[in-house]
Amino acid sequence: MSEPKAKAVHQSEIPAEVVQDEGAQGVTIQWLIAGRDGAPNFYMRRFTVVPGGFTPKHSHAHEHEVYCLAGRGEVLIGDRWHPFEKDFVIFVPPWVEHQFKNTGDEDLVFLCLVPAR
Repeated sequence: MSEPKAKAVHQSEIPAEVVQDEGAQGVTIQWLIAGRDGAPNFYMRRFTVVPGGFTPKHSHAHEHEVYCLAGRGEVLIGDRWHPFEKDFVIFVPPWVEHQFKNTGDEDLVFLCLVPAR
């Protein structure tokens, strides 16, 4: 990890990468703040999911904090689907299976914050 430095840029200046994980369809990610910025504690990511797209169903040791910026979708948390849309917040605890899917007719866009470790 590099030394921490200040950063103030428009999100459009950060390249979007196609999520290649098995089980993902129509998803891109932007690493808005990450290790390359020297962030020591948290990473901020911006996901865009096209209509009908979805992230992989998975679980892991870290939590997620999510804020929906645009669109409409459903999130699987454990064994239950929860509808959400713009301005909803979502917390996914560690080791809980989860998946996000776009159920609307426009891009689903959300921020997801995770620990740096």
